[in-house]
Amino acid sequence: MTAELVLTNARIVLEDSVISGSVQIRNGKITDISEGNVHTGEDFEGDYLIPGLVELHTDHLEQHYSPRPGVRWNTTAAIQAHDAQIATSGITTVFDCLRMGADEDGGFAHGEMRSMADAIAAAGAYGRLRSEHFLHLRCEVSADNCMEHFVDFENDPHVRLVSLMDHAPGQRQFQTMDQYTLYYQKKRGLSDEAFAAFVAKRQGESARNATPHRAAISKVCAERGITIASHDDATLSHVGEAVDNGVRLAEFPTSFDAAKASHEAGMSVLMGAPNIVRGKSHSGNIAARDLAERGVLDVLSSDYVPLSLLHAPFVLAAEVESISLPKALAMVTSTPARTVSLDDRGRIATGLRADIVRVHHEEGVPVSRAVWREGRRVA
Repeated sequence: MTAELVLTNARIVLEDSVISGSVQIRNGKITDISEGNVHTGEDFEGDYLIPGLVELHTDHLEQHYSPRPGVRWNTTAAIQAHDAQIATSGITTVFDCLRMGADEDGGFAHGEMRSMADAIAAAGAYGRLRSEHFLHLRCEVSADNCMEHFVDFENDPHVRLVSLMDHAPGQRQFQTMDQYTLYYQKKRGLSDEAFAAFVAKRQGESARNATPHRAAISKVCAERGITIASHDDATLSHVGEAVDNGVRLAEFPTSFDAAKASHEAGMSVLMGAPNIVRGKSHSGNIAARDLAERGVLDVLSSDYVPLSLLHAPFVLAAEVESISLPKALAMVTSTPARTVSLDDRGRIATGLRADIVRVHHEEGVPVSRAVWREGRRVA
């Protein structure tokens, strides 16, 4: 941890404004913010100084651990590769998604995600990681083996977020069979007969498991103070169920009505940053930019492209008249931090952690030039 660090000649993005000035850091915390360059220090040359990004939902680790069907990479090497890309994208706090239960045949074996969590903790303790890592358990509540996987994490203090999801046909993300057929039958190369059997199996599992698994997991999270997310809500009844389960984060709602109701119920509405960058959803659901323009978008997630979390706020600030750069950046910094009760980060303010990113941006894709976590340069 650096004893003292001064960053000067920067465009500092505060909660509601952008000022030119300097930031002073001592022992990993922000101690002074000065308008005008009253300090001598590391010259930002007019680049932006923003809070370190807070990522609540990324499946990116899976791409390194299982880069091809049937391939499992060395766990520690996969974590380090994931962490390096996360950090250089300006993300200083990341919630790594681990699957609990499978929404299709196969998937990760029982114990595989527990081993991954142990490897993340060991890598952090050994000093291998640049960003701070927490765990986000993605619970496929329709799956028979969901609770079997979930109980492996009952005493893990790194679990700070749990999402409830049901990817069975006719549910949430896949309310129409057209979507489900495209995603599963064509991807898996199933015959019509095999696909019909697969659909019947998944629908039966959902009818049998979803409600009791949601209730059981929500009860555990309430007892342990873990933030609960609801995934792919599509209807007002889904939102009502989320309220009953104590949900604080609405992940990827698939309709405007569900997003609006979630927002009005006090939940943070999360959508994918890739959706913002592309201008549309990859699965044909509502565009995140539409939610932003209508005032019901609160949090962005990089999902499957880490750099999109830095890119998307600049797109929103440039293209949506009602959204300033501070407001857009809050979607990837202060609001996600507050949603999971991490009140020591996410803003440039005295007394908070010095998780800071130097960003160069004139046009196009922003460049992360330097990253500090608790005042220590990590990228």
